Amino acid sequence: MSPSLASRLLDVISDDVLPLTERGVADGNKVFGAAILRKSDLSLVVAGTNAETRNPLLHGEISTLNAFYELPTRPPAAELLFLTTHEPCTLCMSAITWAGFDNYYYFYSHVDSRDSFEIPHDLVILKEVFGLEPGGYRRSNAFWTARAITALIDDEDEPLRSRLAERADGLRARYDELSRRYQDTKGDNDIPLA
Repeated sequence: MSPSLASRLLDVISDDVLPLTERGVADGNKVFGAAILRKSDLSLVVAGTNAETRNPLLHGEISTLNAFYELPTRPPAAELLFLTTHEPCTLCMSAITWAGFDNYYYFYSHVDSRDSFEIPHDLVILKEVFGLEPGGYRRSNAFWTARAITALIDDEDEPLRSRLAERADGLRARYDELSRRYQDTKGDNDIPLA
């Protein structure tokens, strides 16, 4: 039996993205990461994490897209899923769009980034530049469809739903610790909008 999409996305966050993010946070970067998977078998193509201490534009999604485009051969974006740990900011939404992806899945929402991670910039930019309230952009549009992993979990039947929710809680605990480390050291780095 193949794993559910939600289960596989949690696996990739835990096994592939989070280890990179742990190293990134140790270097002073934010807790955001991403991965690209094949739609056909959910195998990992590439994973990445935030590298803002090198360049403030190297958000987790941008770093992942850069790594993807550095691969000697790569599948077309139409055959791929884009996974991001946190709902993408407007920069990253645009990059996902320009790269030709028709989807993305995210674990944490913009509101979570503001409230749980003390990183409100996504919502501030959406409000100040575009006049959008939290959640105000269209998650299904002519370019892509965005879906929260929590919604995928909620769509599962029991007992799988409870097992996935428990795994998601475990990931949240790990990200909470990384967030504390980032918040404790962010003043040591020259990152705009830290």
